Amino acid sequence: MYRYKFVEATIGGVFSEPSYRQIIDEHAKDGWKLVQVLPINYNGHGKPKSYEVILEQVVNEDAEE
Repeated sequence: MYRYKFVEATIGGVFSEPSYRQIIDEHAKDGWKLVQVLPINYNGHGKPKSYEVILEQVVNEDAEE
């Protein structure tokens, strides 16, 4: 069985770095695996402003019994 986590990430800009790589690296240390990155907010020109990072983690089914 899996559980999922949804984390909003910034795309970055002229003065800031995108945050999705940091989010993925931080969660990987705790056993989370990247599933997908989806754009969620768009500007007036159709360019994504932010993303949702979808992560999954295996749930130990033996521990639940």
